[in-house]
Amino acid sequence: MTVPAPERRRVVLLGATGSIGRQACDVIARYPERFELVGAVAGRDVTALEAVAERFGVRKLAVVDPAPATSLPEGWGSGVEAACDVASMECDVVCVAITGAAALRPALAALDAGRLAAIATKEVLVMAGDLVRERAAKSGARIIPVDSEHSALWQCLRGEARGSVARVVLTASGGPFRERPAGTFASITPAEALNHPTWRMGPKVTIDSATMMNKGLEVIEAHFLFDMDYARVEVAIHPDSLVHSYVEFCDGAIVAQLGVPDMRVPISLALSDGERLPGVGPSLDLREAPPLRLLPVDPQRFPAVGLARTAGERGGLAPCVLNAANEVAVAAFLDGRCRFDEIVPLVAATVEAAPADSATSLDAILEADAWARREASSRLGREVLAG
Repeated sequence: MTVPAPERRRVVLLGATGSIGRQACDVIARYPERFELVGAVAGRDVTALEAVAERFGVRKLAVVDPAPATSLPEGWGSGVEAACDVASMECDVVCVAITGAAALRPALAALDAGRLAAIATKEVLVMAGDLVRERAAKSGARIIPVDSEHSALWQCLRGEARGSVARVVLTASGGPFRERPAGTFASITPAEALNHPTWRMGPKVTIDSATMMNKGLEVIEAHFLFDMDYARVEVAIHPDSLVHSYVEFCDGAIVAQLGVPDMRVPISLALSDGERLPGVGPSLDLREAPPLRLLPVDPQRFPAVGLARTAGERGGLAPCVLNAANEVAVAAFLDGRCRFDEIVPLVAATVEAAPADSATSLDAILEADAWARREASSRLGREVLAG
């Protein structure tokens, strides 16, 4: 008996020219019998998107924010609305990998169209977790995480009753400054902060890893993805980045997902809707692996984790403000306008000043995002940040 070949899954890639986007393209190219890239969006890089279009024969394309005076090829869209148009086109899965808050509206467009959303951009759920879940429920859309830690939790939780979960634990490498004396953080340069010991990521995510704000954002993301109260979402430092996260169940059993650090595994799992494809990444030989070290997070060294948890528990627009202020602070650090040790205090001061409103609509979320950016920008350089 002949087994019919599986149908090719039509993929739309938002953020096709970034780190996740490039690796997603590698997965799609490696399994041409399983995937077809039918639409792609880039943030600004027209040249790189042209290469993607030529490589895969993509016809539906858009650039969110092209450089001034840039001439786009005929038929390409420009701006957020064009990105939303691509995100909602007929397809099987939309991979959301646009960096930062710019991903929110296209992600919502994909959910409104009822598409399976493979979300790599944690800011989507951090900014608007309740709204995202509401839109998905209304249209019947599903969300699969691409972030390595949340993909690990998703894999560990498949087939398990949520009520049996005692806690989930997100692991973190600790970044490049896990053992650096905290008293020297003021002198950290962007080049030092961008030198991550394990992962190769875009600059914003890499700086977030150095401050561990990325882990704080992931706590909020896990809360929304898995409907888990914050008390049951914890973080552990794991310098070797082999345990990508783990789940402890009520009977005392622990299930962990381990593997060589390689984003192609969670990307392929999300694009294939959970099906494991052969040979995606290298296998981890546990007999040759180093002893597993799992350490607590030092709240004095990495206050960003606690700050994000507090913002998540506060709810409403606080997570949105946290995210926007962090984007401003990270950009300022990379531009030399903010010291490394001023990033988290700047974000904390902005969150503290935020109004206690609820995140009831997209307009309210976008207004809070804009307010937080103005507020954080106005606070740059104030003496209070150095304290």
